[in-house]
Amino acid sequence: MSDAAQPTAAEVRAAAEAVKTALDRHLAAVEGRSGEDDPAVSEAFNQLAAAAEAYDEVLYDRYDEVTPFEIPGAEDTLPPYAGPEEPNAVSVLIRRDYTVAEPQRLLAQAQRVEAAEYEDIGGDGNGAGATLPGALGILFGEFEPDEIASRHKEFGLEEGDSTLWVTATDEAPEAGEWLEAPFEQVDPQQVVCRFDVSAVFDDEDDDGDDEDDLEFVEDTGDVDEAVDVDDAEDAEDAEDAEDAEDAGR
Repeated sequence: MSDAAQPTAAEVRAAAEAVKTALDRHLAAVEGRSGEDDPAVSEAFNQLAAAAEAYDEVLYDRYDEVTPFEIPGAEDTLPPYAGPEEPNAVSVLIRRDYTVAEPQRLLAQAQRVEAAEYEDIGGDGNGAGATLPGALGILFGEFEPDEIASRHKEFGLEEGDSTLWVTATDEAPEAGEWLEAPFEQVDPQQVVCRFDVSAVFDDEDDDGDDEDDLEFVEDTGDVDEAVDVDDAEDAEDAEDAEDAEDAGR
């Protein structure tokens, strides 16, 4: 980051003061809470998390230092579930991000699909697959989202973050009711569960211990048994040595 873009010392100090204020508000909310799921406590928690994250960012940008605090992720800051105990309807919201890593591969796949479709009806096509937006429209119109996810490399795409939210309601909405703005009216308090996938989690796993040595699964017939790669290689070396010794005899 350039010096011109760095926050000033005063901005860092202001961010620190904001954390102190948010900390006091959170303690006051906890001390005066009305019950286990008091929304005032959740709100104060979210404000404290946001203030701490903002302070951590400007502190690093200005002084190349970090705080010892772990900022909760979005999953941890969802408010307590307040939806129906016996939901009659469920909505599943999915977002998957991709990077167009190989544009030519994407175009080629779309043009292949377009050519096959128009060959069936005896036409030449309209050339929609010649542009990247057109190619994306063809591929996502031809293949289900799950198939795109499993075959993304074939289409020149690279996976980014993804998330899946499951929300519960008393009644299913009327047909066509939310189609104009499908993601605008999500009530966080009706989210039953969510599942996130991100490279950030992969980076965190890399800092773990030797549990990553379990690299593959061997089918023993009755049960799937995890095999440690190092142990497997040692056993193979020992077997080779024994074979060599038998040959020498």
